[in-house]
Amino acid sequence: MLEQLKNELVELNRELPKNNLVAWTGGNVSARDLETGHMVIKPSGVPFDQLRPQDMVVLDMDGKIIEGTCKPSSDTYSHLYIYQHREDVNGIVHTHSRYATAFAAVGRSIPCVLTAMADEFGGAIPCGGFALIGDEAIGRIVVESIGKSPAVLLKNHGVFTIGKNAVSAVKAAVMTEDVAATVWMALQIGNPEEIPQDQIDSLHKRYTGVYGQ
Repeated sequence: MLEQLKNELVELNRELPKNNLVAWTGGNVSARDLETGHMVIKPSGVPFDQLRPQDMVVLDMDGKIIEGTCKPSSDTYSHLYIYQHREDVNGIVHTHSRYATAFAAVGRSIPCVLTAMADEFGGAIPCGGFALIGDEAIGRIVVESIGKSPAVLLKNHGVFTIGKNAVSAVKAAVMTEDVAATVWMALQIGNPEEIPQDQIDSLHKRYTGVYGQ
């Protein structure tokens, strides 16, 4: 079932190592199917280059496995919690991308000092609290901390991004690491100045409402 979505997720999961967002088997992409409401997620511990559509695990919103012989990602219950509490979200990505996770390691949000951040995130990328992996605790922090941003850092852990679909969530993960690296470099040079909120709002409105085709 959901063969098209499984194929899409194989390719999107492979975008994570391609963009240097993960190491070895860490990180994952999931998606919610709009018709059935089921979630499809990467299996636990399978190398990205070995993923096959039949390895993807399909679960209902209660966490019951509908289809799949592999164990689902250890982040499954966090993904489910986010979907259960954000009806607008149909794609989720988790990474430990290097520069963004450096901010998470010190419990620090990424300040909005770049127009690219204003465009994509509409402000700073917030940093939520700490929680152990394995149940819905991380998902709860994501929902509580992310605000209007498509990305949030988890203290001492890594990055979660969300989107209207899995493609949007992967894009947000790529952009999170890109701006995190630039902001980190800027902090080595001096004290970058945050963009005023009214200008952030203007940039974000243009990007989300005018930019592109």
